[in-house]
Amino acid sequence: MKKHTSLLTSYIVGFVLSIILTLIAYSIVDYHVASHHIPFSHEAIIVVILILAFIQLGIQLLFFLHIGNESKPRWNLMIFLSFAGVIFIMVVGSLWIMAHLNYNMTPQEMGDYLLKDEGMHE
Repeated sequence: MKKHTSLLTSYIVGFVLSIILTLIAYSIVDYHVASHHIPFSHEAIIVVILILAFIQLGIQLLFFLHIGNESKPRWNLMIFLSFAGVIFIMVVGSLWIMAHLNYNMTPQEMGDYLLKDEGMHE
């Protein structure tokens, strides 16, 4: 019964911390938009949101997935790191491809694409 209570407490604490971090991130962005983007630069907001996202990732790994609380945490950590590596490769590869799509098009191809495929008119 004690293990069930500590597990429930862990879930509740993790949930509350996740909600708090989400509300903090929302409040920062809401304030940024309401103040017409004056107090902080977009880059600063992105950095703060990413930091909050990584903190929330750590909280969820710790409180919900219980990474590190197993009898043999090495296997779960290895699987998690492999998964994170695959996701990293997919995200970086996708961003790289999207960033270089326009680079590989000639101006004529870009104009034809915008006129014909996107339905834009001069």
